[in-house]
Amino acid sequence: MSRVRVNSFAISLDGFSAGPNQSLENPLGVRGPEIFESFLQTRVWRSMHELEGGGTGVDNDMAERSFAGVGAYILGRNMFGPVRGPWPDESWRGWWGEDPPYHVPTFVLTHHARKPLEMEGGTTFYFVTDGIEAAMNAAKKAAGEKDVRIGGGVSTVQQYLRAQLIDEMHLALAPVLLGEGENLWRGLDLHALGYKVDEHVQGERALHLFVRRR
Repeated sequence: MSRVRVNSFAISLDGFSAGPNQSLENPLGVRGPEIFESFLQTRVWRSMHELEGGGTGVDNDMAERSFAGVGAYILGRNMFGPVRGPWPDESWRGWWGEDPPYHVPTFVLTHHARKPLEMEGGTTFYFVTDGIEAAMNAAKKAAGEKDVRIGGGVSTVQQYLRAQLIDEMHLALAPVLLGEGENLWRGLDLHALGYKVDEHVQGERALHLFVRRR
């Protein structure tokens, strides 16, 4: 059965999943990379960047699981790039070069229309201007029997949690105090929304928490 899930979503001990002041130079925000160490040190991440080495323990296993069985992605506008407002042109093609890591249809939430962007490796970005439910319907249709993965960022995950459209959320809790940035829990009451912590697994650099709908 197809599910809607969040995977390998890094979060600091004080609840931040991105640092402040995201920019071309700091795509994860200032100090943002500190909370992603559990993923950045894995063999999965290094092989994606054609690098050797990397950890092969629990954190790597969780990273591998995050890509398995995904038939479509949904991303917020900030996850696609730092461009704000109307697209000045179509020169920005994402953070990842010509072969993004998705390899399936990927739906980007935006208020500004743009034609689909076909990339190498099977990724096509579709820009959805009519809301989270329209993006979800399109993603589910594209995914078929596979899962839809919400890739982030924080605002996008919050919107889908409030709408109770996420079935499972895997958080990688990093032993870091970020202090400022984008706080995942701001304005949310997950218990009232019907979620509970269903599983936790200690990794090398993060505690992996699985939050599921009751």
